[in-house]
Amino acid sequence: MKRSHLLAAGAAGTAAAGAALLGAAYGVYRLGFYHAAEPEVLATEELIRTLPYGAQMERDAAALAAAPCEAVHITADDGVRLAGRYYHHADGAPLAIIFHGYKGFARRDGLGGYTLCKRLGFNVLLPDQRSHGASGGHTITMGVKERYDCRAWAWWAARRFGPETPLFLMGVSMGASTVLMASSLNLPGSVRGIIADCGYTSPREIARRCLPQYLPRLPVGPMYAIGRLGTLVFGRFDPEDADCRRAVAHTDIPILFIHGEADDFVPCAMSRENYAACASPKRLLTIPGAGHAVSCYVDPAAYAEAVERFLHDCLTGTV
Repeated sequence: MKRSHLLAAGAAGTAAAGAALLGAAYGVYRLGFYHAAEPEVLATEELIRTLPYGAQMERDAAALAAAPCEAVHITADDGVRLAGRYYHHADGAPLAIIFHGYKGFARRDGLGGYTLCKRLGFNVLLPDQRSHGASGGHTITMGVKERYDCRAWAWWAARRFGPETPLFLMGVSMGASTVLMASSLNLPGSVRGIIADCGYTSPREIARRCLPQYLPRLPVGPMYAIGRLGTLVFGRFDPEDADCRRAVAHTDIPILFIHGEADDFVPCAMSRENYAACASPKRLLTIPGAGHAVSCYVDPAAYAEAVERFLHDCLTGTV
């Protein structure tokens, strides 16, 4: 075979290999990170699947669905239109901004926090994370871009309600990691505290942990590298650009970490790592027997006591 033919065959082989690699990267991106916003579905069947907490979740969901709210919108730093619901309970009250989790929605993942904050007389904002609910976008970045959305919501609240209104950032699962990653950004001075319920340490580590569930029998290392290529090329973000531990090591905002000890999705050890790295006043509550994102239902008394004390101490400066 002539040398020119060999070169052509080599180039064709390289191109085919490159195309296959990009195809695999796109597949992993679509599987784990692509998520077009869609209407919320609060089906009874979905809530019942979480038994033995389904009955209480149904009651909380019904109360939230019946509560009057104001639809609010902002524009993210990168131009994505973000949507949220504002629930007004008392003039001049502190505002809790509660962020939901991965492929979740505000009126499910925020139930426990909303119910408790309403009882305390707090006003509540439930944003839809980008590419969820009524918000725009189509890529979940696991907190890399969502942390800036969190900052944008905090500044929106500070402008609307004034610097004298205390703000609290709260989140569940990916929402927890979102608020932790935002903790080191230039947030308004009115942010008094952060509550992170079952957050992971970093997008990189949670992606590597979850890949075997989606792609069993495939090696994690190569699959993560291919998936990262997919996020870079198709999602326009790098999962290694953000880390909760790095963020909380450079914040002075008090943080309450909460995690279920029986969480088999985001290990409780991840909150312990985040807690250990935190440089600001901090507290840690772990709930024995609680799985992922249900600590407030497994032990509502311990959950409420820890949250209420933390909020009180933040407001009085005794945290």
